[in-house]
Amino acid sequence: MGTTTHPVTPIEDYAMLSDMRTAALVSREGSIDWLCLPRFDSEACFAALLGGPDNGRWLLGPAAAARTTRTYEAGTLALVAVQETAGGRVQVEDFMPTSDDATHVVRRVTGLAGEVVMRHEWTLRFGYGQVRPWIHRLPDHSDLGCDQMLVATAGPSSVLLRGPRLPRAEGRSHTDEFAVRAGETMTFVMSWWRSYQDPPEPFDVARARAQTLDHYRGWTRHAGYHGAYAEAVRTSLAVLRGLTDRDTGGIVAAATMGLPEQLGGARNWDYRYCWLRDASLTLAAFLECGYRHEARTWRDWLLRAVAGDPERMQIMYAVDGRRDLTERTLDHLPGYADSRPVLLGNAASDQQQLDVLGEVMSSLHVARQHGLAETADSWALQVALVDHLAETWDRPDNGLWEIRGPARRFTHSRAMVWCALDRAVKGDEEHHLDGPVDRWRAVRDQVRDDVLSRGVSEAGHFRQHDETDEVDASLLLLAPIGIVAADDPRYVATVAKVEQDLLHHGLVLRYRTASGVDGLAGDESPFLACSFWLVTAYALLGRRDDAVALMDRLVGLRNDVGLLSEEYDPVHERFVGNVPQAFSHLALIDAATALAPTGPSRP
Repeated sequence: MGTTTHPVTPIEDYAMLSDMRTAALVSREGSIDWLCLPRFDSEACFAALLGGPDNGRWLLGPAAAARTTRTYEAGTLALVAVQETAGGRVQVEDFMPTSDDATHVVRRVTGLAGEVVMRHEWTLRFGYGQVRPWIHRLPDHSDLGCDQMLVATAGPSSVLLRGPRLPRAEGRSHTDEFAVRAGETMTFVMSWWRSYQDPPEPFDVARARAQTLDHYRGWTRHAGYHGAYAEAVRTSLAVLRGLTDRDTGGIVAAATMGLPEQLGGARNWDYRYCWLRDASLTLAAFLECGYRHEARTWRDWLLRAVAGDPERMQIMYAVDGRRDLTERTLDHLPGYADSRPVLLGNAASDQQQLDVLGEVMSSLHVARQHGLAETADSWALQVALVDHLAETWDRPDNGLWEIRGPARRFTHSRAMVWCALDRAVKGDEEHHLDGPVDRWRAVRDQVRDDVLSRGVSEAGHFRQHDETDEVDASLLLLAPIGIVAADDPRYVATVAKVEQDLLHHGLVLRYRTASGVDGLAGDESPFLACSFWLVTAYALLGRRDDAVALMDRLVGLRNDVGLLSEEYDPVHERFVGNVPQAFSHLALIDAATALAPTGPSRP
């Protein structure tokens, strides 16, 4: 393993493509530097994002210096880039069809003016950039109007590249340069299939693109939000849609792994899995915008993933519900900007995080409010989980932030235990669902008393856990979930303490890493979701001018196509952490809803 010697593409320069099974990241220069096949959490075949070109990428862009402008087709994840050189201008359309059972990436180049020489590099590496496949070129019948074809195979995976002119082997890659003149179009299609099966048939690209646009637009146009941030909300909904697996209903936390929270640092987590918390909050955001089908699909996924003993419920699962997410290091990759280790899997899957069931029960409560009736199985699962929580709530945990230091009695965790019990009680009171409601009420009240005693500092603000007077940003959620009112003096004091201790260049940190609570070396940047939580807190407190000012700034931090990463470095004005991050986008939707004239419908 060496160090990165090639120029590092800023994280904010990437756009996402998705077919709702997996996702690709494409840079402003036209390089697809990240793609896992066939699923979000499968092995990457393009991993230049975490290494270099030899770890796999697909470059299709001008050979000369170019000025690039990009946008998504409105309400979709179909990318359109216009690239202008001294000699001419081209348009490159990138998309992943959502209308096919197979997985495809389509790239179409159209000349708009003059002549542009395009650079085409195709370097396929399975196994996260480590496995060089066997590649062969099929017989060329381009003289008969047929596409040229390259086939790459390694183990269970095969990839087919089709196009009117394909790159040829050069060293460890396949490369080509070709000219595109005004009015000319060249289309390239990459398709994945299982190597022991038949390859996918050619398809009508124009029709597939139209169907993909219709799919996304038909979905996003039904969004119930029409406020001041409608464009940002629509884009965030499309991103969350793109992070949802259409086969299983699982919702991944991000499209990537290994992108650092601090460049050169060690906080480089794998986020390509389904966190119950993140998925629950995404579900609630969907419901607030009028989407019920996704709630039913995700609830079905939850029933399959969590099936069994409530004590064995994990806080995250693979996209298909698989439980084994053992964490290990990919030593062959130098990491993004030499940020090591590059971690595969996630050890937090084995953690105790008491807040998770609170988010799950809250989102399912919202689903009931929006007309999604419980089934016998879905309510029975909730009863079993809440009963178990009522027996085990008073123990230390790793908390919302997945602390890798000693377990603590985190105030937010206990508040979310209260939330889980409260939503279970409301299931009985509002929807006539059977359960041991008297016991749930008693434990709910006991938990609230605990939060309001052990969770409050002598100074009168809520505190991170019962052995410190530090605050963390999760305490901003206490009023939105309803355990205290927004005008409760303890909550007002907490917002003031967060402003005092956690604002960094006007954005909110999760907590002070200098406190040592997380047991990790290094620092991190402001966590974008936390800043959106502060917007919501301001709105609840009646500080509308502050809320709008912060919201406008946060919306302005999105990249040119509207994506948000996990964190933002305000000193160097750059994205850090995995991208696009579901937590950031769902928090944007929640904050926009809180600022709407009617406000959110929760709790």
